[in-house]
Parts: sequence; structure tokens; C-alpha cells
Amino acid sequence: MGKSISKPLQTPNTNAVFLLKFYFFLKKLFLKYKAVIRFIILFLGTYLFLTFLYSLYLKYSHIGTYYPDFFTNLAAKQSNEVIQAFGYNGAVKPDQTEPFMGLYINDIFLARIVEGCNAISIMILFVAFIVSFAEGIKKTALYILGGVALIYAVNILRIALLTIALYHYPEYTEFLHQIVFPAIIYGMVFLLWLFWVRSLNLKPKKNHE
Repeated sequence: MGKSISKPLQTPNTNAVFLLKFYFFLKKLFLKYKAVIRFIILFLGTYLFLTFLYSLYLKYSHIGTYYPDFFTNLAAKQSNEVIQAFGYNGAVKPDQTEPFMGLYINDIFLARIVEGCNAISIMILFVAFIVSFAEGIKKTALYILGGVALIYAVNILRIALLTIALYHYPEYTEFLHQIVFPAIIYGMVFLLWLFWVRSLNLKPKKNHE
């Protein structure tokens, strides 16, 4: 008996079928979580872009006349002005060995104002969140400007009060610096986020037939 030669079965292109199914899966996933994906893209995009701009600022800030950089220098000087407004003999001096401004009361060194104390990073985080829930250019821009101004003002007051607290209660340095006063600034940012979300029109639009 002769050997029969079997022909391979004709099957559809499995790769094309897989890609097609994967495409429809992604499409369905995108439509289902469109709001979440939009938030992630806007938040990360804004945060990374502003962080990049700030890193450029820090890179070239050392060539300026303000030590260690303009915003840190300004925050230290304005904090000292608030301390003096409370009736204390405050002073601010640049450190000669490390990049920070020192805050003093009655010639007692109490606090270091480094780059991270100027609240710029917190402002970037705040702006990225607001942009990710943007609702109208004018409304969003006004809220961002007002929020950034409030964060800056509260941060200056926070530094001044922390310095005064350290002057009177040096034994609570770690508790005040690590817990109490960081909670003030981050708690306020959280409230600003909450107020913004509550002000948005998040009700789904109804189709009128």
C-alpha cells in the first residue's frame, strides 16, 4: 500500500487573531477606565514636566547671587521677618560649608533652611493633582495661583513657628520637626485637593432623547 501524504490543516493567522483580540481588550479597558487613565497621564505628565523645570533651575541657581538658591534664600529671609514680627531677636545667616541658611534667635542656632524647605516640591505635587482634575482654564488657573500662594505663605509661617518652638522646647526637636510641622503643610495640601474635587461637576451627563 502506498503511503498517503497528509497536508497541513489550513488555520487562520494566529498572530493576527491574537493582536486583534488584544486591541479590542485594550479598547474596552480604556473606555471602562478612561477617567483613571486620564488622571494618571495628566498627573505624571505635569509632575515630571514641572520637576524637570525645577531641576534645571537648581542646576543653574548656584551661579546666581542668592545662596543657596533664590527661593530657599527668600524663604529663609521671610521666615526670619515673621520671627521678628513675633517680637524675637531673629537672624538669618548663610552657612559657609554647607548649602543652607541658618535661622537664629538670640544668637542661638535653631534651624537649617535647605532647598527642600522652600515648598517648591510640594507646590509641584499640588499643581499636578489640580491639573489632572482640570475643569476650565480660568477656574483651574485661579485655583492653582491661589493654592500656590497659600502653600507658600503657610510654609513661611510654619518655618517661623517651628524655629520659635525649637527655641522654647529644644527637647521636642524630633517630634516637632518630623511629625507636627510636616503634618501642617501636607494636611493643608490634602484639604486643598479635597476642596477642589468637591467643587467639580462630577455628575455624569444624561442623554435626553
